[in-house]
Amino acid sequence: MQLLAQYPSAKLRVYAVWLPMLAGDAREEWDGNTMPDPRVMHFWDGERAIGQWFAKEVEGYRGVSWDTYYLYGPDAKWESVPSPLVGSGGPIISEQAALKKQVSPLLEK
Repeated sequence: MQLLAQYPSAKLRVYAVWLPMLAGDAREEWDGNTMPDPRVMHFWDGERAIGQWFAKEVEGYRGVSWDTYYLYGPDAKWESVPSPLVGSGGPIISEQAALKKQVSPLLEK
């Protein structure tokens, strides 16, 4: 992710959860080097459980949340649902400007 490269020493964590949503999405086809930054932890969710959980608990709908980012600041706590949510959006590729605008103040502290 280009944004990570702009802040190489920022203390942050990225959890990338990959889901099989499109034809051809399969774990054996998955490229784990998509975001090669050491601050990124990659997970495969073949059952879409995380996507369903975020759709229901964070977004408030029944379905699967995918190709979406959820941004939490340093004061976030994970109780029944992580909060406070600083920003979210998707599809990620078209929301890069919004993500940068939301994350930049957190990284400049």
